[in-house]
Amino acid sequence: MNRSVRRALPGNALLLRACMLLFIVACMVVISMPAVAAPSDNEKAQTVVHMLDYIGVDYPEFVQDGKVMNAEEYQEQREFATQSLMLLEQLPAAAGHAALLNDARQLLAKIDAKAAGSEVSALSGKLRADIIRAYKLSVAPRQTPDLAQGARLFAAQCAACHGAQGRGDGPLAKGLEPSPSDFHDEARMTQRSLYGLYNTISLGVGGTPMRAFSEFSEADRWALAFFVGSLRSGDDSVAKGEAAWRQGDGKTLFTGMQPLVTLAPNEVADKGGNLDAVRAYLTRHPDAVQAARPAPLDFTRAKLEETERAYRTGDREAARQLAIAAYLEGFELVESALDNVDAPLRTDIEREMMALRAAVGDGKPADTIAEQVKRVNALLERAEEKLSRGNLSPTAAFVSSLLILLREGLEAILVLSAITAFVVKTGRRDALPYIHAGWMGAVALGVVTWLVARYVLRISGANRELTEGFTALLAAAMLLYVGYWLHSRSNAQAWQSFIRNHVNSALGKRTLWAMAGISFLAVYRELFEVILFYETLWAQVGADGQGAVIGGIVAAAILLVLLGGGILRYSVRLPIGPFFAATSGLLALMAIVFVGNGVAALQEAGVLPSTLVNFFTLPLLGIHPTSQGLSLQAATLLLVITGLWLNRRKGA
Repeated sequence: MNRSVRRALPGNALLLRACMLLFIVACMVVISMPAVAAPSDNEKAQTVVHMLDYIGVDYPEFVQDGKVMNAEEYQEQREFATQSLMLLEQLPAAAGHAALLNDARQLLAKIDAKAAGSEVSALSGKLRADIIRAYKLSVAPRQTPDLAQGARLFAAQCAACHGAQGRGDGPLAKGLEPSPSDFHDEARMTQRSLYGLYNTISLGVGGTPMRAFSEFSEADRWALAFFVGSLRSGDDSVAKGEAAWRQGDGKTLFTGMQPLVTLAPNEVADKGGNLDAVRAYLTRHPDAVQAARPAPLDFTRAKLEETERAYRTGDREAARQLAIAAYLEGFELVESALDNVDAPLRTDIEREMMALRAAVGDGKPADTIAEQVKRVNALLERAEEKLSRGNLSPTAAFVSSLLILLREGLEAILVLSAITAFVVKTGRRDALPYIHAGWMGAVALGVVTWLVARYVLRISGANRELTEGFTALLAAAMLLYVGYWLHSRSNAQAWQSFIRNHVNSALGKRTLWAMAGISFLAVYRELFEVILFYETLWAQVGADGQGAVIGGIVAAAILLVLLGGGILRYSVRLPIGPFFAATSGLLALMAIVFVGNGVAALQEAGVLPSTLVNFFTLPLLGIHPTSQGLSLQAATLLLVITGLWLNRRKGA
């Protein structure tokens, strides 16, 4: 908007810009709400976990029967405990922070009192696990570790000190104090988790020759940790573990990478059976863990059981996180598949799982939580029955595929058609490259997102919802800005003034970039959802139905092109005033839809609370029956009405 137009509407423009700024800031604040430590705080928390791991392993060796066996090592354990307490005091408040500090003080007191090694190890292990949970530390590899790469790194970087076989007898080991670790030492290595080894590689050990290998990528550090952790396991033990794993042993314990890397071998062995042999096998073949991930609905049921158990013990925060995981990492993975066979059932499950999270957050009685879990499980059984009836028929696969792209693409097409029609109608084709750059960038990023999600790392459910929620709310803010800008020119006088002021100049850069931003966000958000839906549908239909899925995609793409062309052709023929008014109205409606769906996504990620109300559900219009979503949609509608009133007042 140029200076003359700004002077004509100083109060209104400033008011709207202030509202837009507040809206965007609010979106960013919402996204930053989870209690995740900033990078520097994350490093502090990781360091505390690293030191606690050393205390748990080394203290029992150097303090026995109340006597210090090695004064130097004992002082190091005490220093680690002191530093852990100091770093914990510097960390930002998180769930249970006071309890963490209390446990850290108790740990230091026990070390001062030369308490039994078992007591100190148990307390340090508990504190370590609580810190990981409270600060949401990443404690598992994001991709399957490559032990062959770990072996290469060990030979190149570690063998000189630790020896070719990892026995601490390398050519440079002589004279080192302390001597390099022997990775075949049963007493020490049974107490070292893979996560502990990873931390040692990442952070080093202060005051020793063991430096931090921070130049290694995260994947390389995990590969090295797995390789080192596998050295003491013999082939017989690994073969025994493989046989036990194939018979089902350990599959309820090692449900993913996290339990494999956080449990020390002695903790696994204490659980009895062949579990330690299974651990040895999985350490050498971590791909087996990924291949044996539980079915999504089984995962959901397991997490619901853990939710109820955690709630009964009084750990409401853990129960809340487990309830969120039950939805995001379990049920959501089959949501679109269930939508294809029984959409009302999918809606019922989603509503009841949201009600469970709300009940946990409200501190309802434990029996109420148990009843809610029971209701969800009953619905999950129905869903499993629906999904187990076999692959979709080719016809159903085609229709489902067509509807997914048509449904998700229509929102983006409406937005793109509106802003494209505007620049064509006004003769400002110099703006088209901005719009095309926006949607083409979104397509390119969508392809990258798909490749990353499929071949590099698994995008967590929370991150999926955060991405969807953030892009939806940001797109809504930009839609409101451009919609207001268009509506302010819907009367002939304002339009003629605008034309006069732009005879020799292009559209304002701010508006051009806003249009490019809308083009990008509208397309990327829909592509993000489409990728997830098609991944599920592709697996559901089986090999026989995949051709029908491709056919549905092609048909939907053709329909979207025809719809977009029709909308563009019709809108260009409208008189300038009605065109601007209709376009601004459409963008305002899409903003309200995006706000509703954005809030719903953030609620599903557990970022925003969700309070169910007696209202209907209509995702097509972004309507979800929660007070938070409906309130923000109402506020957005009020903002639209206020902008309309300001424009009419200006034109009066």
